[in-house]
Amino acid sequence: MTKSASPSYIGVATAIGVFALGVALPAAAQSDGLAMLSGLAKGEWTIKNRDGSTDSKICVRTGQELIQLRHTESGCSRFVVEDAANKVTVQYTCPGNGYGRTNIRKETGGLVQIESQGIAAGLPFQLAVEARRTGSC
Repeated sequence: MTKSASPSYIGVATAIGVFALGVALPAAAQSDGLAMLSGLAKGEWTIKNRDGSTDSKICVRTGQELIQLRHTESGCSRFVVEDAANKVTVQYTCPGNGYGRTNIRKETGGLVQIESQGIAAGLPFQLAVEARRTGSC
């Protein structure tokens, strides 16, 4: 290899490395999806409906339990619309039982605001709730 070939080789290797790095970083970032939810406090959470209907309780193990409050079955597909440090938005579809779109905004590790709407069991729903960690489960 001559001296004139060396800088060109280094330039190509650098360009390939930068390109590979640019492709690898977004993939790595996507694999950590919904990190805000996994950072919520684990335990029993009370769901307080803003419309005055009866409160309910849910056991939060991963944080993702808060996405499908009206569709508790498994087997639903999800599409992450927004995954920010303090807010997530997820669109989901449950074959044979409808769909929903949920926005969760984190106030603290033990307090979130949730808005969700969609179709469940053939009927439309819209909910606005505050979820707060209230104990162990």
